[in-house]
Amino acid sequence: MRGRNKWIQGIILTAVLLIGGYTIGSSLFAKEDIPREGSTAPDFSLTGLDGSKVSLSDYRGKPVIVNFWGSWCEPCIREMPAIQRQYEKWKDKGLVVLGLNLDESRVTVQSFVQQTGVTFPVLFDKELRMRDRYAVRYYPTTFFIDPQGKIVKIAVLEMDDAYIEQTIQPLLKQ
Repeated sequence: MRGRNKWIQGIILTAVLLIGGYTIGSSLFAKEDIPREGSTAPDFSLTGLDGSKVSLSDYRGKPVIVNFWGSWCEPCIREMPAIQRQYEKWKDKGLVVLGLNLDESRVTVQSFVQQTGVTFPVLFDKELRMRDRYAVRYYPTTFFIDPQGKIVKIAVLEMDDAYIEQTIQPLLKQ
């Protein structure tokens, strides 16, 4: 019986070491860097709710807010009116807002957009899984990107008007 237990313990230990080694190795030798404040925002080209293709690089030279959200996410729902108000307030100064929906159906997203009065582009993050590329783990997560394409702020929280305005005003002056 003791020999069998040692054999099982050896298998478990080997599995733990292999998994740990893989995890450490993948993070050390990852091909793509995790986006951080100060790094260049990864480009994407996604399909919008209206069927058009939208690329982040199309907006180089303008400040951009990229908001990852879902209609099932209570903080996302609560912050959406504030994002819309700030977009309306600053869009004539060049502010761009892109809402990246987290893998919901077109019907669900369309209904949400109509109910909340969202007018900025809403994109579908299905095939490319940009939430993984941007290392989004919690919702909502919002990236504030300056006109040069650098990430200035990453907000992993429910935002209000004051927070959004305070964060975008320096970007609008660039």
